[in-house]
Amino acid sequence: MNLKSSSVNIIAIRFRLGRNATVDMSNTAEDGDAPPPPPPTRTFGLTVIEFYTTKHVNSAPLQGWLQRICNGQVTIAGSVVTDPNTILGVGSELVYHRLPWKEPDAPYLLEVLFEDDDLIAINKPSGLQVLPGGLFQHRTVLTQLQWRASKQHSSLACQELHPAPVHRLGRGTSGILLCAKTKLAKTCLSAYFSDGTSVVRDNSNTNVAISTERKISKIYRALASGILDEDEVVIKQPIGMVQYPGVAKGLYVASPSGKPALSKVKVLERNVQGNCTLVEVEIQSGRPHQIRIHLSFIGHPLMGDPLYVTGGQPKCLDAEVGDESFAQDGYKIVIGYQRPVKPVPGDCGYHLHAHQLVLSHPTMSEVIRIAAPLPSVLRTQEESKEMKLSGGDNGK
Repeated sequence: MNLKSSSVNIIAIRFRLGRNATVDMSNTAEDGDAPPPPPPTRTFGLTVIEFYTTKHVNSAPLQGWLQRICNGQVTIAGSVVTDPNTILGVGSELVYHRLPWKEPDAPYLLEVLFEDDDLIAINKPSGLQVLPGGLFQHRTVLTQLQWRASKQHSSLACQELHPAPVHRLGRGTSGILLCAKTKLAKTCLSAYFSDGTSVVRDNSNTNVAISTERKISKIYRALASGILDEDEVVIKQPIGMVQYPGVAKGLYVASPSGKPALSKVKVLERNVQGNCTLVEVEIQSGRPHQIRIHLSFIGHPLMGDPLYVTGGQPKCLDAEVGDESFAQDGYKIVIGYQRPVKPVPGDCGYHLHAHQLVLSHPTMSEVIRIAAPLPSVLRTQEESKEMKLSGGDNGK
C-alpha cells in the first residue's frame, strides 16, 4: 500500500534555551550502528547561525540556514530574526518555520517478522525511510511504529512504550530492521550494535550463558555488478568521511584513515549474460553504507547504485551543476525543501536486502533467528524454482 502525496506538511520546530539546553541529534548513519549521544553543550550565548549550524548540522549546510534566516523563517519570542548573528539568551524561544512541502509517494506497509514484549523486527521495503528527515517527515518507519503503538495499547501502557529502530537501513535497502519497544531493550540492543557484529554462539543446550562478546550477526543479499572471480572474498577496508555537496555532515567513503570495517562476501550465483553476481555478505562491523562501499571498493558496486563507483568513492564528486535553479552547497530548492543536486546516500535503485539476523535476546537467555523473505531479483535460480513449486512466488 502506498500513501499518495496529497497532504501539505508545515512544521514549526521550537526550542526554549536553558543554561545547559541540548538538542536531539538524530542518528544519520544508514546500514550502520547508532553513534553515542553528544555530551551536553551550552547553547545560550551562541548566535542564531551558530546554533543551527552546530546543533542541526545534518539538516542543512551553512548557506541553507543563512537563506532560511534571510527568508524570515526563524523567530525569537515571536519576532522575525533577519540577522544571523543575533545572540541567544537564556529562556529564548527559538522557532524555525519550515516552508510547506509535499512528501513523495513511499511504500508504507510494514511486515512484522518477529515481535514480543521487548522488541519487534520488521521487513522494511525499499523506498521507505527509517527516521524523519529531508522530504520525509511522516512517511517513515519511526512514525509508523509510533502510530502502531498508539493503536494497540491504552494511553497508560503507551507511556511505557518507546518503539524505535536501534540501527539504520538505507532508504533503498530492504529487509530486517530491528526495533526496540522499551527503554531497557533499546539500551541493550543499541549496545549490541555499538560493540560490533559477529556470530552468535547458541549455548541453549548447556548451562553456560550466551557469550557476552558476540551478540548479533547480520547477513545481507546483494546484486553486484560484474563477475566476481573468487567464490569468497574478505574485505578489510576502513571507512571514513569526506566533504560532499548535499550531505551536510559529510559522505562515508573508502578511506585509509577511516574506521576499521570487515565484510565477508560469498558468491551465490554468477550471471555472465547479465554481467552481475548474486552475493551473500556478512558484516562484522556496522559502518554506514558498508556493503555498498566495500563492494564498490573491490570494483563491483551494487547494480543500480546511483552513488558509489569503483574504489568506494562517489560517482560525481566534481560534476558540473549546470542549472540556474541550483542553490549553493549542492542543493536545489524544491517546494520548500533543499533537494541535493548530486546523488546522495538516500537515493534508491540498488539491490541490497537485510536477509538474516541472529541475536541474543536483550532480556532473556535465548537466541533469536529472524529471516526476511527475499525479493525475486535476489534469489538464486534454485530458490526461484522452489518458490514457484510452493506457490509462493508473487513476483515481489
